[in-house]
Amino acid sequence: MELELERLNLPSDNERPFVIAGPCSAETEEQVMTTALELASKGCHNFRAGVWKPRTKPGGFEGNGEKALPWMKRVKDETGMLITTEVATPEHVELCLKYGMDVLWIGARTTANPFAMQALADALKGVDIPVFVKNPVNPDLELWIGALERLNMAGIKRLGAIHRGFSSFDKKIYRNLPMWQIPIELRRRFPEMPIICDPSHIGGRRDLIAPLCQQAMDLGFDGLIVESHCDPDKAWSDAAQQVTPDVLDYILSLLVIRDENITTEGINQLRKQIDELDNDLMQLLAKRMRVCREIGQYKKEHNMTVLQAQRYNEILDKRGAQGALCGMDSQFIKNIFEAVHEESVRQQIEIINK
Repeated sequence: MELELERLNLPSDNERPFVIAGPCSAETEEQVMTTALELASKGCHNFRAGVWKPRTKPGGFEGNGEKALPWMKRVKDETGMLITTEVATPEHVELCLKYGMDVLWIGARTTANPFAMQALADALKGVDIPVFVKNPVNPDLELWIGALERLNMAGIKRLGAIHRGFSSFDKKIYRNLPMWQIPIELRRRFPEMPIICDPSHIGGRRDLIAPLCQQAMDLGFDGLIVESHCDPDKAWSDAAQQVTPDVLDYILSLLVIRDENITTEGINQLRKQIDELDNDLMQLLAKRMRVCREIGQYKKEHNMTVLQAQRYNEILDKRGAQGALCGMDSQFIKNIFEAVHEESVRQQIEIINK
């Protein structure tokens, strides 16, 4: 279905991308106000902080709840910044509206649950407030779009999307895999809807925030939502991915914003796609090597030789044929898999000789 959208009309600095910034969690009134005042002094117009924090396991800091909402209102009254937080239940919505929240966002875990999304849509019916929807934890574009559609059908027209990456079981560079092709496809289907990037949750480490911000800008994202804390190392949640307002200001000052009016595809855009595909290849190779190591352990336990010539020939012939069907030279593909097999053998020999 087509989404009926209106402009968000949220304040931003013309010299910088649209930015929402603030701590992962609203821990104390002092922490909230200190961070907010520092961000406001750097020209930030939109303040975020988690009031309710859905943690993966019980026992962690799960937010102050309604107790923190007056602190957020104080930020709005004393700095003039718009305030925003995550909502996951109709009760959250009701409380946020009661305390004058300007913008809401819906988290990845909630987006993945159509029942929860419908409950939120029902609670927001008849309310004119901007709502951002994060991508679901799993890489499912239709689930993401479905969440947006439920809100739009309830009358929410000032909609935006937040790309925060996708969960993965395997070890990886990022906390959440970017899989840029998914938000890019969302943009293709709904070109009028703003999409902002959450580099804090994609990277999971503060040293990755700057390059991820730039990559988002290079891919034409409309803005950023970044976790910023007055004392990140002492943060009560997600300390490793938060930066100080000073560091955030420095990161933003270095961003190169591309001219949106240029319609020709530049080589840098294509190179960014190559970089993303190379990252995907690295992740797939890592998965393949993990399986190979498991095979090596099995061979060790059953006193088998590492090299299985029949299996090796089968792989080369099959992959070479597949490469030809995909428009690539079969010998080129064989060369690649010879190198992959050589590394697989090396790792299995290490396991057998331990």
